[in-house]
Amino acid sequence: MNFIHHAYTRAFFLGIGVMLLSPLVIAEAKTPEEEDLLALSLEDLLDIEVTSVSKKARALSDSAAAVFVISSDDIKRSGATNLPDILRMVPGLHVARIDANKWAVTARGLNGRFANKLLVLIDGRSVYSPSFSGVYWEVQDLMLEDVERIEVIRGPGATLWGANAVNGVINVITKHSADTQGGLISAGGGTEERGFGAARYGFKVGALGYGRAFIKGFKRDELVRSQGGSAGDDWSMIHGGVRMDYHPTQQDSVMVQGNAYSGDINQIVMVSDLNPPFSVVNHDHVDVSGWHVLTNWQHTLSATSEFKLQAYYDHTNRKELVIEQTHDIFDLDFQHQFGWGKRHDFIWGLNYRYVADTFRHGWTFKFNPRSRDTHLISGFVQDEVTLIPRQLWLTVGTKLEHNTFTGVEVQPTARILWAPHPHHRLWAAFSRAVRTPSRAEDDSQGVINVIPPATGANLSPFPIAMTFLGNRNVRAEVLLAYELGYRFMPLKSLSLDAALFYHDFQNLQSNELRPPVFHGSYVEQPLVFANQRQAGLYGFELAATWHPMAWLRGDLAYSFLKTRLDFSKESDVTPQAAKSPRHQVSLRTRMNLNAETDFDLWFRYVGKSKAITTFFRKEAQISRYFTLDARIAWRPLQNLEVSLTGQNLLSAHHLEYVQESFTLPTEVQRGVYGKVEWRF
Repeated sequence: MNFIHHAYTRAFFLGIGVMLLSPLVIAEAKTPEEEDLLALSLEDLLDIEVTSVSKKARALSDSAAAVFVISSDDIKRSGATNLPDILRMVPGLHVARIDANKWAVTARGLNGRFANKLLVLIDGRSVYSPSFSGVYWEVQDLMLEDVERIEVIRGPGATLWGANAVNGVINVITKHSADTQGGLISAGGGTEERGFGAARYGFKVGALGYGRAFIKGFKRDELVRSQGGSAGDDWSMIHGGVRMDYHPTQQDSVMVQGNAYSGDINQIVMVSDLNPPFSVVNHDHVDVSGWHVLTNWQHTLSATSEFKLQAYYDHTNRKELVIEQTHDIFDLDFQHQFGWGKRHDFIWGLNYRYVADTFRHGWTFKFNPRSRDTHLISGFVQDEVTLIPRQLWLTVGTKLEHNTFTGVEVQPTARILWAPHPHHRLWAAFSRAVRTPSRAEDDSQGVINVIPPATGANLSPFPIAMTFLGNRNVRAEVLLAYELGYRFMPLKSLSLDAALFYHDFQNLQSNELRPPVFHGSYVEQPLVFANQRQAGLYGFELAATWHPMAWLRGDLAYSFLKTRLDFSKESDVTPQAAKSPRHQVSLRTRMNLNAETDFDLWFRYVGKSKAITTFFRKEAQISRYFTLDARIAWRPLQNLEVSLTGQNLLSAHHLEYVQESFTLPTEVQRGVYGKVEWRF
């Protein structure tokens, strides 16, 4: 199977190379996807419509939430080749690379490889894993040229999006097929990006529809260990799909999408053992694959009323040393928006989700039962009330849902937006959000660590096996969030967006220490999942855009975060909570040197942070670091672009994060890659 995969990948890149040597076709004009946002004024940028805040189109400036939009131009000029690295430009988000193929991503703290309070959507399809309520970022491999924008909400979005939209919502929206007509071929490679390529073709479907098909793949190099030597974490992926957009009438639009992927991921894992030396290092080959089908129907009833119906089926497989898992998800979602009088704008909806999973026991993990079906039924209602026309709006709503793990959960919110001046917006919000338990907390069991006998941590003559046990009585984690924001333009060339927040967490996941059990040759120390931890997080986020000249634009993002954790009710006193950086800075400058040449710089500062390694039962101290990326692009022909990108240029390698379990500390390396893109 691996031979077939690698042969397919080599054939794919060979095909890309052959097509690049074909005669070039000069495009007559730029397509909509090629428009440069440097040509837009700040007023135009603030008028960009977003849909994630209220599930309906609304100008960014009029959104009563801490929302940040990453445009297709931002994505292209960042030089990033994957979704997590693109998200580094968002204030309030902590993105840390664990190794060549893993990331820790969250909003407003409590980060980790298995961070579970951030809802991630791609075209309205949730991509969180039901096994731990988090995201396997390495399999969210998109053709970035097809992404229209990424809307990021920091803070709760649970009233509209449901459980797990606690610290934030990331909504990736791909382009309409009509905006990707014609062909696109890209290929490149470098020191870390060993080789990559993509091909896409957009076409008309009769007189009323459009479509596109794509295929892409890559091979990425391994990183280096903090202790020296290669990390053995190189990986490759191939991904393809189609999308069709059809407009049978002026009132109806239908979208159908289908994607599939397959990947080979390498990692070196350390697992516990009851025999000397009590830990085993293994080179693990991880097989990942999946596919999904999604359809969306939108119907306009009148000038003030429309409804949307969306359904998708998602199938994923993941086979690695510690566990094997398969998930099948069916999701059906309906929402209806309508105006009532001159002051009320209602939106309500219903959702049903079914998840069927199967786990096969790995080296250290198992689930009991191995297979389980779970159901989620929910409904929401929200009303936006115009208190003073064109000046003051109040939005109130609530989500009511029933899940298999904790039963009924209620998630209300209230938001107010005040516009005292066309260039000033002040907003405030209160929200209650929950993170429901996952299969891991309910049904998993396994060995965290084995403490050798006759050591400082274990004076007995027997090894101590630290084990964890699921708990069917685990409750939902609860967040009470208070937010205040101010969005304004002091100058025509300068816009500022600031947000203050306080997050009060209750019933956070913790471990409850149970009495030890002697098994003859070793001692078992059970740890049971519980809800004994409390936390308070507060901070400040700032996004600024400076556009002094038509050819120059600068974007600054700054975030401050203070984390306070309360362990007073916990019986397990060993370190078990990560802390995100207190300060983060992102500064991007984009310059159009002339009509054919772009030059972009991206500087980042990330303050010191702490991760928790369950294998060693201690805190991992991560030092602050600085990075600089640079990209230069040249268009010798209107439809041909050649670019060179350097990443992490300030140091040979640096540590960004340490995974909670299994993998050893790995450092991110400096890299350079070149890329050729041809449109026809």
